Amino acid sequence: MYKSLLPLVLCLFSTHLLLAQGNISGTVLDAESGEPLEYTTVSLLQGPDSTLVTGGYTDNQGNFSISADPGRYMVKIQFVSYDAKVIDGIQLGSSNKNLGKISLSPNTSTLAEVVVEGQKEQMVLELDKRVFNVSQDLSNTGRNASEVLDNLPSVTVDVDGNVSLRGSGNVRILVDGKPSGLIGIGDTDGLRTLQGDAIERVEVVTNPSARYDAEGSAGIINIVLKKEKKSGLNGSFTANVGTPENYGASINLNYRQSWMNFFVNYGVNYRQRPGQGSSYQRFNNQDTAYVTLRENDRIRGGLSNNIRVGTDFIFNEYNTLTASLLYNVSEQDNNTDTWYRDYTLDNEFLRRTLRTDREFEDEENQEYELYYKRTYQQKGRELTANVQYRQSGEIEDSDQNEYEGFDENMMPTLFQRSLNDENEKQWLIQADYVHPFLENAKFETGLRNTLRQIDNAYNVEQQQESGEWVNLPGFTNTFAYDENIYAAYAILSNKTGKWSYQGGLRAEASDITTHLIDTDTKNDKDYLSLFPSAFLTYSLSKTNSLQASYSRRINRPGFRSLNPFSSYTDARNIRTGNPDLDPEFTDSYEFGYLLNYPSGNVYFGAYYRFTDDVVERVRWSEEDVVGSDTVVITYTRPENLSTQNAYGFELNGSKDLFAWWNINANMNFYRSITEGEFRGEALDADTYTMSGRFTSKWKLAGLFDVQMSGFYRAPEETTQGRRKALYAIDLGATRDILQKKGTLALSVRDMFNTRKFRYETITDTLYEDAEFQWGVRQITLSFTYRLNDIKGRQRGERGGRDGGYDGGGNDMDF
Repeated sequence: MYKSLLPLVLCLFSTHLLLAQGNISGTVLDAESGEPLEYTTVSLLQGPDSTLVTGGYTDNQGNFSISADPGRYMVKIQFVSYDAKVIDGIQLGSSNKNLGKISLSPNTSTLAEVVVEGQKEQMVLELDKRVFNVSQDLSNTGRNASEVLDNLPSVTVDVDGNVSLRGSGNVRILVDGKPSGLIGIGDTDGLRTLQGDAIERVEVVTNPSARYDAEGSAGIINIVLKKEKKSGLNGSFTANVGTPENYGASINLNYRQSWMNFFVNYGVNYRQRPGQGSSYQRFNNQDTAYVTLRENDRIRGGLSNNIRVGTDFIFNEYNTLTASLLYNVSEQDNNTDTWYRDYTLDNEFLRRTLRTDREFEDEENQEYELYYKRTYQQKGRELTANVQYRQSGEIEDSDQNEYEGFDENMMPTLFQRSLNDENEKQWLIQADYVHPFLENAKFETGLRNTLRQIDNAYNVEQQQESGEWVNLPGFTNTFAYDENIYAAYAILSNKTGKWSYQGGLRAEASDITTHLIDTDTKNDKDYLSLFPSAFLTYSLSKTNSLQASYSRRINRPGFRSLNPFSSYTDARNIRTGNPDLDPEFTDSYEFGYLLNYPSGNVYFGAYYRFTDDVVERVRWSEEDVVGSDTVVITYTRPENLSTQNAYGFELNGSKDLFAWWNINANMNFYRSITEGEFRGEALDADTYTMSGRFTSKWKLAGLFDVQMSGFYRAPEETTQGRRKALYAIDLGATRDILQKKGTLALSVRDMFNTRKFRYETITDTLYEDAEFQWGVRQITLSFTYRLNDIKGRQRGERGGRDGGYDGGGNDMDF
């Protein structure tokens, strides 16, 4: 154990010895396809006996750079199943030596015999983002996108599906680098219908530069879907079964030739997801004081289908055009039973009420895109442009009834029904240009235009004694949302010696209109905002570096937050939107240290965020008549408060303890200070909290790959109470069969059934202690079969582009 930590200690204290060194660099490519060869071994040799001086590996673009003292060397380049190449007579002085492009040819005599056991790292730390190869995470078997995100360090998903990063919910979620209808109109619902088997990796950008969309003050989460890159016909087939009910299958096929690439991904899933909740509510309003014990049973699920089809047309080595289609359709039956037991403050029984909600949900999303990429002889120079159109529709049709009494004498007292019809249309047009100059300098610029329109017709009706259905005025209206965002940016970056720097400025003009049609109430938000960014990096050595960064971000209120009409499932606890919300503006500062060493990596980051007009969901209670009873209704609505200061630091680490045992861990500690008021009441909170995640993977030779992961989220004070601790442990195992063309995987999510959301709400008139759990312990078994491939790819796993469109990754240039 102590020997394995020696490289870490040596790297931290030996950087001063490197100041007089030069660098030997180059790019390693496949001689046949021109693809970069990732993880190629590069050895620096010296002397008549070819003594090994030092070495390294190529990155995901095939690039390598090795530091050494001045002298005469030879370079040996080796990649499994390829002929090795030796370059002799290299004279290195105090300046750098670039060997240019180096091509390796496949060794056909050994290719058929070589099997590579390696796979991509589960987590890769980069200076501007963290990349999580979620397809390698055994505990993600059979999960949807919402559950995949909830399994990532520093990312949490609450009971309503809202995603938070480092404790902030103001995070932008993208698919393949762009907004997508696959994640739903409200940016959360669709995550539950997008199957995890379709996801290749997730990229987390905590402090984005000016090239990125300014939306999302906490950062950007980019979901990158799978797409094969090998020549010929390749693919995989997956089927899974689980409990509670979870059945699914997916097909991923790819056909590639020199001038074109065709890909198709299809997945179907049927799932039933149970949920249980309970709460103790004590009301002390002006004229009404009593206690309610509430129990809630839900089951949500149904059938969903996803298909993704596309073609890359590779006209020549400089021009590529991609056409793609995404289509998602789902049908769900969502049933909810809510029991209320009301008592006086002296524990005298008042009444027992059952409210039932039987909802049918039908959702359809379509997305069409054209993407063009133009490269040039000058390395790094490129022009990209794309046009995207998406159309989404969702209908929620519900019957809601109330009954009073006991099991044998439950009498109907109220009949209601609601219809929620949402439709969205969006155009996205953008172009980006990168122009390198001097030796390491680069200029980037781009334009982007988003036109978005959402119409939401919400109608709640109640049946009268005569049998006639009448509208409830406070819950019936048509809400129209129009959003036009125009953006332009420019970035200048350069590298001088050990220093790298980047500065950029982004301008975004926002034109947003909300309109309540029935009451003819309009609200216009029209403003121009500037978003500067700056990054400074110092390379202590090839293995460790420091980075400081700054960016200004915006969080525009989403459609759900602005729409005043929402679910009527629980008539006593109503969530609404606020059409008058203003955007949040955040200044984000971050300082990080990244260390890579032969058996792992470590990243330490400290950050500070200042947010103006911070948005918090505020609760209050009012007396009202429901049916024949006077009860207290609690309302939850987002409001602009004053400011929020958030300080924190984060530690990520990965370590190969042995060839068969890998561990990685993440810890995030932060303090958040929120100030504001609502209706004359001070809403302040000062909280210290943390979250952490630990994963351990074992490769038991000839038997299984096993993974155990656990997370813990500490209690947190809020402006109106506190969120309690949340923790869980997951387990997964895989076994390769059929000569490594097939894989069986078993996963157990929440082994001890502890993943429960618990919180307290405290106001002048309301005290609530509540908990809710989506699902219980989930067990899933899956089988994957690979067509024309074996696990670990004979030529190694390769990243980056190869002339076609990868649909994301480093190309989130807006």
